[in-house]
Amino acid sequence: MPVPVPRPRAIPAVEGGQARAASLPGDQTAQTAQGPSARAKAQNDTLTLLVIEDDPAGSPIVPEMLDSAGRPIRLRTARNLTEAERLLTDDVHCILLDLALPAPGRAAEEEDELAVLRHVLQLAPRHAVLALTASGDAERGAEAVRVGAQDYLFREELDGRLLSRAIRYAVERKRSDTAERRLTESKLRAQENARLERGLLPTPLLDGSSLRFAARYRPGRSRALLGGDFYDTVRTPDGTVHAMIGDVCGHGPDEAALGVELRIAWRALTLAGLCGDELLSTLQQVLEHERDNDEIFATLCTVDIAPDGRRAGLCLAGHPAPLIARPDPRAPGSAREGGTPIAELLPYDNNGPALGLLPGARWPRMQVELGPVWSLMLYTDGLIEGRVGQGGERLGQDGMVELVRRRLSEGLTGEELLRATVNEVRDLNGGELADDVAVVLLDRAP
Repeated sequence: MPVPVPRPRAIPAVEGGQARAASLPGDQTAQTAQGPSARAKAQNDTLTLLVIEDDPAGSPIVPEMLDSAGRPIRLRTARNLTEAERLLTDDVHCILLDLALPAPGRAAEEEDELAVLRHVLQLAPRHAVLALTASGDAERGAEAVRVGAQDYLFREELDGRLLSRAIRYAVERKRSDTAERRLTESKLRAQENARLERGLLPTPLLDGSSLRFAARYRPGRSRALLGGDFYDTVRTPDGTVHAMIGDVCGHGPDEAALGVELRIAWRALTLAGLCGDELLSTLQQVLEHERDNDEIFATLCTVDIAPDGRRAGLCLAGHPAPLIARPDPRAPGSAREGGTPIAELLPYDNNGPALGLLPGARWPRMQVELGPVWSLMLYTDGLIEGRVGQGGERLGQDGMVELVRRRLSEGLTGEELLRATVNEVRDLNGGELADDVAVVLLDRAP
């Protein structure tokens, strides 16, 4: 079907912003004196109306129109939708549409009464639309508003002042509707992301174990629930409790996704019977296949606690050593009864490289004695890299050990202990911590 060629037409004076030049010469002189940038700004602030009707030359709506600041409203006219599409540029603020126009590709007797309006709304979803109809056809105009127009006007009652006011109203209403829709969409996306991230956080599998579990998680990203840190705990059929904590370098959404992949892979491999060096070697292969570039790496700490709870195997892949707290055998009573606990780091002499740094690396498994009563805390470096006071000094592992020991001597355990520890680290930092923080606590009570 050939594209209709628009007839030559005279551009109304108001489209060039010249309609009031004769009556307001002082305004034109002042605008010229303001320079090109001021004139460009004034032009951008001027409202532009696109009129779509079948006979613009005989239209009664050409009389000059003014915006709220007294500036002329620029006018463009189109005889049909094909021509309107070419004139519909970003500087158009409002469309005045004659509902009597036929919809493209339909015969007049077959078309929906508002088909042309629906077509324009699809063509210009970001523009305000005024529907133009015959007086006495208020029902059709009201239906146009329900379909998506900002307002409707009667052709016979139209004048410059009424149209100017209707344009300003339609533009502001469209802006308000757009802002409200974007806010709603943003809230829905945030809720969906929150549900997704919450569902990706682990649920410990410790059925049948006497160990008590607690965890604390604070992503470094603003308004996020999930960061690059990850942790998990499972109990295998032989009674061994396996725990791990890790940290993907960086703390954006890509790192968070990779952390979830590594956590799920660790759980699957652990339940399949892998442990120690064999497990970490396989995890490194997963990391190498899933990361975006070769510079991405992850630190990891894994602990497998024997069924009797007195011994554990420890593997470190570039990760800080866990903290263990035990009652001081030289002090009477337990920590809750006033005894002083001993808090110290587990050995880290055989710390292997982070996952993804060295192909073919090995991670030795160290055997450590836990004792009959203990609390084992696994953590990521976000907990120890916070600043202390106004200076540049970091809390460090020694500061963290002393902080936890003091909280234990106050009788804090489990979630209460972790909450107090993370809050104090944040307070010492003088505000929120920049990096992700994950902490896991396992307790073996008397």
